[in-house]
Amino acid sequence: MYVLGISGLNRSEPRMRREFPGLERRQYRLAQGADSAAALVTPDGIVAAAAEERFARDKGTGRFPRQAVDYVLAEAGIKPRDVAFVAHNFDFAPYRPFFETEGTLEEYDEVYSADAVARDLHAEHTWDPAMRIVPVAHHLAHAASAFYCSGYPEADVLVADGIGEFESTSLYRADADGIRTTAQIRGLHSIGLAYGLVTMHLGFWMNMDEYKVMGLAPYGNPAPMREAVAEIVRLREDGTYSTPFTYLNRTPQERATYARSLEYLAELLGPARRPEEPMQQRHLDLAAALQEATEQAVLRFLAVERPRADSLCLAGGVALNCVVNKAIRETGWYRRQFVQPAAGDDGTALGAALAVLHRADPRLPELPAPARRTPRLGPPYLGPAYGPGEVTAALNGIDATVTRPGPAALAAEVARLLADGRVVALFQGRMEYGPRALGNRSILADPSTAEMRDRINAMVKHREDFRPLAPAVLEEYTQDCFVVDDPAEFLWMVETVDVRPEWTDRLGGVTHVDGSARIQVVRRADNELYWRIIDGFRELTGTPVVLNTSFNVRGEPVVCSPADAVRTFLSSDVDALVLGDHLVVRKADDVEQIISRLWQEILGIDPPGPDSRFFAVGGDSITSVRFVALARGEGLQLSLRDMLADDRLDVLAGHARLRAAS
Repeated sequence: MYVLGISGLNRSEPRMRREFPGLERRQYRLAQGADSAAALVTPDGIVAAAAEERFARDKGTGRFPRQAVDYVLAEAGIKPRDVAFVAHNFDFAPYRPFFETEGTLEEYDEVYSADAVARDLHAEHTWDPAMRIVPVAHHLAHAASAFYCSGYPEADVLVADGIGEFESTSLYRADADGIRTTAQIRGLHSIGLAYGLVTMHLGFWMNMDEYKVMGLAPYGNPAPMREAVAEIVRLREDGTYSTPFTYLNRTPQERATYARSLEYLAELLGPARRPEEPMQQRHLDLAAALQEATEQAVLRFLAVERPRADSLCLAGGVALNCVVNKAIRETGWYRRQFVQPAAGDDGTALGAALAVLHRADPRLPELPAPARRTPRLGPPYLGPAYGPGEVTAALNGIDATVTRPGPAALAAEVARLLADGRVVALFQGRMEYGPRALGNRSILADPSTAEMRDRINAMVKHREDFRPLAPAVLEEYTQDCFVVDDPAEFLWMVETVDVRPEWTDRLGGVTHVDGSARIQVVRRADNELYWRIIDGFRELTGTPVVLNTSFNVRGEPVVCSPADAVRTFLSSDVDALVLGDHLVVRKADDVEQIISRLWQEILGIDPPGPDSRFFAVGGDSITSVRFVALARGEGLQLSLRDMLADDRLDVLAGHARLRAAS
């Protein structure tokens, strides 16, 4: 028996665009029902799961997940008629009277009803008439995604996000008998919604860029903004909280765009930052105060005296705040903690399917036989893999050096490239489910210096310079480098931990300003090639850690296919690409050759390597001025500021290529 789970509200954003034309692109992101995905489960476990954005190449899309559905059915080798149930990640039916009272019943019928989901399903595929569509309450879908993947026999489950149907924070007790609500905060009083609106005030995209604010927070001081933020998130004595400013919107357009809420933030906090406007100290302080208030709100909600289970599971958008997850773990209230790697709404496709499969709630249909317990989820390699034909087609005509060295030699060569300061993209196996790249759609680099972090942010990912990058560490050495009790609880890059003091300088590229890091523990049994690469790097450098970031550039989803991988490789400053069993190394282009020739002429040296530094091979202030002048004469847009910031040959070449392209 197969249960298909889907997430997303296909008609939500199109309706908003139709009703309120002319808004900014990021305002349309406020429409509920983004992050559509599909997942397929059976009584034997999870078959496949993937977000639609990866196929559609539209980050965070909420459109019907047609391509994701096609993928999960193909992975199982089945047709739509073989699916017994389709579970959807919202159940708005209990709130139909509210829409009727508000005079928005037509919106309910078009966007939120089970009939709307059915129309989308039948428009894309031919289904067995006996197949049932089962709406699953949104927070229950989140809770099921976490509990049934945790491997725990019993757990408390915390779900916190912007809003489900009418809930923002929910606590459940889950066991073999199902998932039951024990506490809840309802309505628009929402720590996730408040965090998202402040994210928008800071010039980012709500429901997409909250992690950027989390990354900004350690650079700020919460004290100057603490009093103002206390008006945004009001903590109550009973452990709950309120966010009154989210209730200020009255007209349909205000409710759709939170216009009055955003105006209130501008009155309280000062003018909103425009996208691309320089970051000021008050912005950093606001991020710090908001992060502090979020941690306090979540901890106070959990701290209320009630019977606790031995273990805690987390899901919902707030569970992607890895600093909050660290704060919860450090309380010691729970012996074990599991965060669903796909904690956002893409994960509710899997959660809705698992809720139906395990009948998490008695209101869900009773299946012919109870499902066996879903095994504990390891690294979520649940997306598509691609065969030799697709790899060969993607590489056809590429202007690069392509080899097939064999598994052991491939790992050794990638390790050598990393040790030489090169940046390598790794594309192999099944794509990860959830926002984190965990070694199958990753960009890897030497983690030792902040300069490498800055290079990747600027030249490879084309994104903000404050963004932290994450370490991937061999399981066997995790406790040597990081403060953790059980490495097996850190496989998913969803929690921060403290870097041991003796390692902070050696891991300068992945240690955040507050001394923390968002780690992924790599086990050999989970990912042989990835483990071998890191172990080879350890043998060469003494460091059992590599820098790992997702294989994408700013504004794009993580790569899915070999064609995506090659296109992204060619458009970024990545030095080499592992594509299946192929190693693709970028040829030294004309820019590097020009710089190399000028250095040889000016300094009288042998041909320099890509990671050679101008001042280390004999350059000084006088010769640097001469080099910049000659480089400009050759048509390269370089400056003395570039030289002083980072004088490596490949970095300077990257600057010149990027400016020539723009």
